[in-house]
Amino acid sequence: MPNDVLPMPIPSTLDADGVSQTQPATAPDAATSTEMPVLDELVIQSRTGWIAIDWREIARYRELLYFLVWRDVKVRYKQTVLGFAWAVLQPLITAVIATIIFGSGAGFSKLLPAGVPYLVFAFLGQVPWQLFATGMSSGGLSLVSQQHLLTKIYFPRLFLPSASIGGALFDMFMAGTVLVCFMIGYHFFSDAHFTPPWTIVFVPLLIIPTIIAAMGMAYTLSALTVTYRDFRFIIPVMVQLWMWLSFVMFPRDVWAYHIVDGVKMPREKFLQWEWVLSLNPMYGIVQAYRGLGLGMEWKPMHLVNGMLVASVLLVFGLFYFRKTERRFADIA
Repeated sequence: MPNDVLPMPIPSTLDADGVSQTQPATAPDAATSTEMPVLDELVIQSRTGWIAIDWREIARYRELLYFLVWRDVKVRYKQTVLGFAWAVLQPLITAVIATIIFGSGAGFSKLLPAGVPYLVFAFLGQVPWQLFATGMSSGGLSLVSQQHLLTKIYFPRLFLPSASIGGALFDMFMAGTVLVCFMIGYHFFSDAHFTPPWTIVFVPLLIIPTIIAAMGMAYTLSALTVTYRDFRFIIPVMVQLWMWLSFVMFPRDVWAYHIVDGVKMPREKFLQWEWVLSLNPMYGIVQAYRGLGLGMEWKPMHLVNGMLVASVLLVFGLFYFRKTERRFADIA
């Protein structure tokens, strides 16, 4: 009888990230190599410290991210009578209420440039804010609400909060289309003949800092919520407070100026400390939307400050997410 051929152990080495990388075994002779298949082996083990982002893995799973985004959009409006119309109705209804309370009731419409309708002003602030708010709320709760995925299969966990932001981008596109229709309607069918400035062509570029700010908060809050479930109740409060601190519903001129004998006079104390507000990323971003889209006064330095803070939030959120990711399956 021929001797039994015993499989040779497959040597492996640890790479810089601590993952065992398998090397194919070298067959002793031709007969052995034909009888022994070469098996690849991947060992997933915990690591300590701050873990770098595996961009190659994210690129390899990119199709999964697309399907998670599309699933998030479909599930959000599943079994609804109006369907995708809610993507427009939510910011529009909020803008209409703001127009009634602040535009007509409080008289804030007098602080806007001549010919700028308060409804367009409020709607333009709601469009980017809804993207950021969804990143905080849906993205922050994405891991807790999908625990079954964390404990059963492996995939890049960053995709769950990212899918929420991708779905919010779809809503932003829908609402932005309706906003453009409103601007066209106010230009041709209103007495003021509202005409946006030429700088409105740069407004789509502001989507980038809005996404950066939303992703930074989504990654940080989603990782915190898995460990500390109190954030399920804190996040809705944060969204409401952040909206008022970002001047989404009313113009900054309410605090920056006051009327003396019919003349608009600056409030020096507010303007002196306005840089503190600019540390809020959405303050500078919302003002930039209105400055480029409606021709209102804004300071580019506030946008720069907001982008720097948003970038820091994103970097911190990414690495904090990766640091705590090793515990998600155990505590989810």
